[in-house]
Amino acid sequence: MPHPRRSGAAIRGRRPGRRPGPPYAGPVSESRRGFLLGVAAYTMWGAFPLYWPLLKPASAPEILAHRVLWSCLVLGLLVVAARRGPHLRRIIQHRRSLLLLTGAAALISVNWLTYIWAVNNDRVVESSLGYFINPLVSVLMGIIVLGERLRRGQWIALGIAVAAVAVLTVDYGRLPWVALVLAGSFGSYGLTKKLAGVGAVESLSFETILIAPLATAYVGWLLAHGELSFGSHGSGHALLLASTGLVTAIPLICFSAAATRIPLVTLGLLQYLAPVFQFGLGVLWFHEPMPAGRWVGFALVWLALALITTEALRHRGQQLRLMADASAL
Repeated sequence: MPHPRRSGAAIRGRRPGRRPGPPYAGPVSESRRGFLLGVAAYTMWGAFPLYWPLLKPASAPEILAHRVLWSCLVLGLLVVAARRGPHLRRIIQHRRSLLLLTGAAALISVNWLTYIWAVNNDRVVESSLGYFINPLVSVLMGIIVLGERLRRGQWIALGIAVAAVAVLTVDYGRLPWVALVLAGSFGSYGLTKKLAGVGAVESLSFETILIAPLATAYVGWLLAHGELSFGSHGSGHALLLASTGLVTAIPLICFSAAATRIPLVTLGLLQYLAPVFQFGLGVLWFHEPMPAGRWVGFALVWLALALITTEALRHRGQQLRLMADASAL
C-alpha cells in the first residue's frame, strides 16, 4: 500500500502551521551579557568617587571598618546562597592558599584605606593615576616576582611610565605617593590572588573574614571613645554606611560573571573604564587642578598604556596564528 503523501512541513520535521523559532544564539548572547556585566562592574568602580564623600563625617578608617564588616555579612550570605561553603573550607585546609590570601587581605586593606582617604581628601585625579599605571606595575612584577622576560614594546612602555612619574613628581613637588601606593598594593593583590588560584567570591569572603576582627575592634574603640559616626548622624547616614557591603559585593559579582563569559583580553581592556571615569570626575565634577605639567605626565602614562596594550594584542595575535598553524599540520 503506498504511503500517503507527506507535506513539506512534515518532511522538515515539524508540525504543519507551526512557525519556526528564532535561531539559537546562546554563545553570542552570553558573550554580550558578559561584556555588559564587565562594563557595569568597571563603571561602578569608576563611580566610587561620588559615593565615598556621602559617608562623611566618618573618617577613612571607620569607613574601611564598616566596609569590611558589612561586606563580610553580604558575602557570607552570598556564599551560603551559592553553596560555596566547601570552597571556603578548602582554603583553610590548603596552607599555601591560606598564607597567600592572608597577604591579600592585608594588601586590599591598604588599597581600600588609601583610596577612600584619597577621594575624601580631594585626590581623585591622583587616585585615577594609580589605576592607570596598575597594568604597568603588573608587568614590572612579572619581571621581579615571576622572572618573566619582557618584549621590546613592554620595556619601552615601562620607560615612558618612569618618565611620567618623574614629570608628575616635579609637578606635584613630591612623589605621587597615593597613585604609587594604589598601583603597588592592587598590583601585588592581583598577583597574590593569581598565585592562590581561588574564586573571586570565596577569596574576598575569606579576606573579609580575616580582617573582620580588627574592624570590629576598631569600631568598638570608636564607640568607647564617643567617636563613632555610625548612628550619630541620622538613619540615612547609618544606612549609607551599611550599604558599603552591597557597594563592594555587586561590582564583584558582575566582574565574576563577566570573567566567565568574555575573553581575558576583552576584560583587560575594560579595566581602563574605571580610571577614565575617575579621572573625568576628578577634573569635571570635583574641579581638581590640572596644570600643564600634570597633563604632560598623564599623557605619557596614556602613551605607555597604548603601547603596552597594542603590543599585548599583537603578541596574542601571533600566538593564535602559531597555534592555528600547528593544529593545521
